[in-house]
Amino acid sequence: MERVMSELAGYFCQITHLEVHLVLYGRNAEIFYKLPDNITIHIPGTPFNNRLRTVYSIGRLIYLRRRIRRIQPDAVLSFGEYWNSFVLLALRGLPYPVYISDRCSPEMKFSFSHSFLRKVLYPRAAGIIAQTEMARRVLLSGIRQRNIAVIGNPIKNMAAGRYSANREKQVLMVGRLIRTKHQDKLIEMFAKVNLPDWKLIIVGYDHLKQVHLERLKRLAEKLEVEQRVVFLGKQKDMDKIYSQSSVFAFTSSSEGFPNVIGEAMSAGLPVIAFDCIAGPSDLITDNTNGILIPLFNYDLFQEKLKVLMENPDLREQFGSKAREKIRDYSRDRIGEQYYQFMFNVP
Repeated sequence: MERVMSELAGYFCQITHLEVHLVLYGRNAEIFYKLPDNITIHIPGTPFNNRLRTVYSIGRLIYLRRRIRRIQPDAVLSFGEYWNSFVLLALRGLPYPVYISDRCSPEMKFSFSHSFLRKVLYPRAAGIIAQTEMARRVLLSGIRQRNIAVIGNPIKNMAAGRYSANREKQVLMVGRLIRTKHQDKLIEMFAKVNLPDWKLIIVGYDHLKQVHLERLKRLAEKLEVEQRVVFLGKQKDMDKIYSQSSVFAFTSSSEGFPNVIGEAMSAGLPVIAFDCIAGPSDLITDNTNGILIPLFNYDLFQEKLKVLMENPDLREQFGSKAREKIRDYSRDRIGEQYYQFMFNVP
C-alpha cells in the first residue's frame, strides 16, 4: 500500500492545479518510499502507545477528523481493508467525499466485528476502488455500494529491463515471510530441481507476528542448499536485484494485486506463479508472457520452473512479452484512472 500510494502521490503532485496532502495516523509514522517535494505531510504530534491501544486509537480518530476539517479537501483517498473503516468512521458526517481502495484478496475472511463495520461503513463511501474484477464482484455481493471501479496498481518501471546481458543464474522470490507466500515450498522445489550453478534469492522479512526466517534457513540447511539460497531481508531499491535475476518464482496462494509480479515483468523477467483466485491471472497470460500453475500443484510448478531455468530463449521470449503487458499499468495511466474516478472527469 505504501509503495502504491507513493506512486499515486507522484502522479497527483504533477497536476498543477492540485494541492496534495498525505495524512499519517498509524502507529508508526515512517516514510519508506520517496515522496514528491511539493506534497504536504501531516504526522501526529505524539507517538502511539500500544499499551493504551483503545485510548490512543480514539485519539487517532479525533486527530484524523480534525486534520481533514482543517485541510477541507475536495476528495479523500483511503487505502487498506482494515484502515478504510477507521477513516470512514473518523470522517462520518463531514462533507468531504471519501474514496476507499480495498486491497485484500477476494477470499479474505474477516472477524465478525470487522465484517459488520465494512457492511455499515463501506456504503457511506463516495466510491470504492477494487484491484481486480473478481474483487469487484465479491464487494458487490456483500456491500450495498454500486460505485465500484476496477483499477490495478501502478507498476514501477524497473530499469532492470534494459540490462538483460547482466543476468545471472538466479531465481528470485519477493514477498513478506508469511504462511501464504510458501517460501518453504519454493526452497524445497529449488532443491529438487538440483541445478548446482543456480541460486535462489529470497527478498522479504518476518511480518504479521509470524517468525519464519530462521525456520526457512534451517530448511535450506537440511536440504543442503544453504550455500545457494540467499535471504536478503527488506530491500528498498530492487532495480539491481531484478536486473541480476533470470526467473521470478511466486508461490503465494492468496493475493489482491501482486505488485512484485508487475515489477518483475517490468524488469523483463519471466514469471511463474500460482493461479490463485485473483491477481496473477490479471497480469500473466499463461505460456505467453509467463506461466500460471494450478493452485498448490507443486509437482507441475517444479517441472515448469526447471523448464524456465534450462531454457534461456524461452525466458527471453516471456520477458519481452511481459514488458509489453506491463505498460498498461504505468504510473500515469493508473493515476489518471484514479483521478477520473475521484473527480468525475470524463
